[in-house]
Amino acid sequence: MEALDPIFLARVQFAFTISFHIIFPAFTIGLASYLAVLEGLWLATGRPVYMQLYRFWLMPFAIAFAMGVVSGIVMSYQFGTNWGPFAEKTAPVLGPLLAYEVLTAFFLEAGFLGVMLFGINRVGPKLHFVATLFVAVGTLISAFWILSANSWMQTPAAYLVEDGRYVPESWIGVIFNPSFPYRFLHMTLAAYLTTAFVVGAVGAWHLLRNRQNQPARVMFAMAVGMAAVVAPTQLVVGDLHGLNTLEHQPAKVAAMEGHFQTQTGAPLILFGLPDMEAGETRHEIGIPKLGSLILGHSLDAEIVGLDAFPRDEWPHVPTVFWSFRVMVGIGLLMIAFGAVGVVQAFRRRLFDAPWYLRWAVLMGPIGFVALLAGWFVTEVGRQPWVVFGLMRTADAASPIGAPGVATSLLGFIVVYLLIFTAGTAYMIRLMAHSPEMPSDEAVEEGPIRTAGIMPGPAQDHQHQHHHHH
Repeated sequence: MEALDPIFLARVQFAFTISFHIIFPAFTIGLASYLAVLEGLWLATGRPVYMQLYRFWLMPFAIAFAMGVVSGIVMSYQFGTNWGPFAEKTAPVLGPLLAYEVLTAFFLEAGFLGVMLFGINRVGPKLHFVATLFVAVGTLISAFWILSANSWMQTPAAYLVEDGRYVPESWIGVIFNPSFPYRFLHMTLAAYLTTAFVVGAVGAWHLLRNRQNQPARVMFAMAVGMAAVVAPTQLVVGDLHGLNTLEHQPAKVAAMEGHFQTQTGAPLILFGLPDMEAGETRHEIGIPKLGSLILGHSLDAEIVGLDAFPRDEWPHVPTVFWSFRVMVGIGLLMIAFGAVGVVQAFRRRLFDAPWYLRWAVLMGPIGFVALLAGWFVTEVGRQPWVVFGLMRTADAASPIGAPGVATSLLGFIVVYLLIFTAGTAYMIRLMAHSPEMPSDEAVEEGPIRTAGIMPGPAQDHQHQHHHHH
């Protein structure tokens, strides 16, 4: 492929912006639910530590939410600029799905986010909790519509062709297309896991400084519990998603597994070097017959290889193969971390083992890596199609010259790195403050200042109106 092929550059541009973007919604999906749980626990128990944690995570949530919105807006413009023919042909199907996301989810989140940030002393704790719940539900509704649109591009269903455009035959069929339930569940769990490991890392970081830090102990225990339950669940959901992909996109699975030849009793290739020119995976290290067992639930099941598909319908095998290995490897590491945590908790040593706390800190950003690897598997694995089996990526791109796409790509890279590095650095600074004491910055910033004088849920909230600055 030419380095300055305009279609390749347009793909890189979309990949760059969406990779940056997905990090923030994944974090906000997880964090919104976590905040709802914290505030619910605070209302139920009256323990101040839950409100301390709520206040601690509220500001990073708001920043991540803002960065998610800003980085997401750009992508909808790319449909019109770089992917005109795609936008035109799929608009009757994808347009409404993306519009529903704004109408049902984004307005809900944006509206109630204001109450979350500024309303804690104005609306009372129960109503404030309702606002937090609405924001959490909003993030999930948002994921619902976006993943429905993405899944339709992967497994198109319930459409008719009219005047060369795809139009919905049944909205239920479009929304609940064959791969959607698996993708939605897999992505939601990924967001929860990613967030749990960030929360766990922050808790561990503060525990390494002071083992008696009560909010840090609570957040660390919650994160380890989440990892212990959700990581093994994710393995099961991922396996089901893989079987669904095998049914609808067998070439993608062949690339994930590194199978160039159709064979019975296929091995599970752990590592190897896929060589698309030669049509084989060199130096493979595998477990005999396990591939057939996992994909076909029988030791001698026939597993379709890439040789069953025309050469011009192969995805880029090394990218898919290695991204898949990264995702699964991190998943297994997360399962191990959660299992060790359960053992540590039974031994009453969860907060005392410095090696475990250091491991937790190192695992902090790992969920984001797995998340991106998973999206690389599914998106690169779909190539050369933009709508699987219906529209090739080459036919979806706008006729723009390489210089134009390259210039805008460079602009994106510079601006994104500046803005998002600053935003992320600020989030990390907020997380580095001990959750025991409200940070000075948060006090000066206003929205959370009023939370500092908030009484417990049992007390009366009428006497607070004179506190506002």
